[in-house]
Amino acid sequence: MGLGAPASFPARVDLDVHAGKDASAPRGRILQHLQNSLQQRRAPGQTGAVDFRQKIISWDRLPEWRAAMRASARKLVVTNGCFDLLHVGHVSYLEAARNQGDALLVGVNGDQSVRELKGPGRPLNGEIERATVLAALESVDAVCIFEEPTALRFLAAAQPDIYVKGGDYTVETLNQGERHTVEQAGGRIVIIPFVQGKSTTALLNKIASL
Repeated sequence: MGLGAPASFPARVDLDVHAGKDASAPRGRILQHLQNSLQQRRAPGQTGAVDFRQKIISWDRLPEWRAAMRASARKLVVTNGCFDLLHVGHVSYLEAARNQGDALLVGVNGDQSVRELKGPGRPLNGEIERATVLAALESVDAVCIFEEPTALRFLAAAQPDIYVKGGDYTVETLNQGERHTVEQAGGRIVIIPFVQGKSTTALLNKIASL
């Protein structure tokens, strides 16, 4: 028998977001549903079960999570993006980012901001689905969804020790508001090149040509 998604996983986790409704309340209910469903699937007496959904940090919990990270003296690496259709370029980049410090927080653009950045046909996967897939990666310690097209407010809350950007940026060509936010809080910026030829757009074009 093939392995599929658990029966309790919501069929349309992005329904309210794509319908143009306020995303915050549905998102919280969906995250709680995912966590509750894991508890129900555990065998009696089971300990040490994997629960990657606990790595999804709500916006309201981010300051508390960041304070705990600082208290543990762990060097926090932060990056962000849409991560719409995860591929080898993404996971290689995230691994390299994580290896810059002690823990990696990934900021995920909410669905509305992805549409603003990528066009009306995106995202392919809703924000909760994208966050959940990222949370399942060993290199990722936490994931937080933010609403805006730019990462300014997210970075102000996350206060990275190291902010990693991918691609052909230099410190001079990246968003200077983001740069100022990071450097003002005492963080530094690291640029990691993407894997050549690996992108969601390239993958979509390949699929369309089949």
